[in-house]
Amino acid sequence: MHRADTVSVLVADDHSYIRAGVEAVLRDSRFRMVAGTASGEETLDAIATYDPAIVVLDINMPGLNGVQTLETLRRRADRRPVVLLTAEINDRQLLSVMRAGVEGIVAKDGAGDELLDALEKVTSGERAIPPSLLQRALDLSLNPEAAGPLDRLNPRERRIARLVARGMRNRDIGAELNIGEGTVKVYLHAIYQKLGIDNRTELALLAVSDTSN
Repeated sequence: MHRADTVSVLVADDHSYIRAGVEAVLRDSRFRMVAGTASGEETLDAIATYDPAIVVLDINMPGLNGVQTLETLRRRADRRPVVLLTAEINDRQLLSVMRAGVEGIVAKDGAGDELLDALEKVTSGERAIPPSLLQRALDLSLNPEAAGPLDRLNPRERRIARLVARGMRNRDIGAELNIGEGTVKVYLHAIYQKLGIDNRTELALLAVSDTSN
């Protein structure tokens, strides 16, 4: 029999042992795991089905990751508290989740008490984000160029990347910039090398999520 003040929680992580571990941590608390999911898409469906009070998201999942799942929820005007579980979080991810209004961030290697404390805080309307991450996000927001995924590119390369993100073909990009189609290909090869990617789809995704101006 559950306590009257029981709070329902959905836990999304592609590792079943993590979901089981979270469920075990919650077992003797007022928080009850009502569903466990392994991907962002599955999570969105489960939220619609179970309507949990809080969503706990692994930041790295197949398909839609935790960041994209949070952003999708916010685009749908879903303001329920979201707590991210993470082994590590890069600058771009941190800025994205802060802008999307994440309520809590908990390290996976932290004690169960940290998760319970975060859940208690977000239930009462507070945020549960470590001060070090808040400071890091502030520093990044004051220096956005350092945080953008395209920060290793020069201005011409960044322009090409953004034109790729708009779906423009090499010939059209060349016409836009008054350079030859072959020159665009040379630029793209250099861009792929700098960013460690293989194709224009990956480049388009990075350009769309770029935070630099």
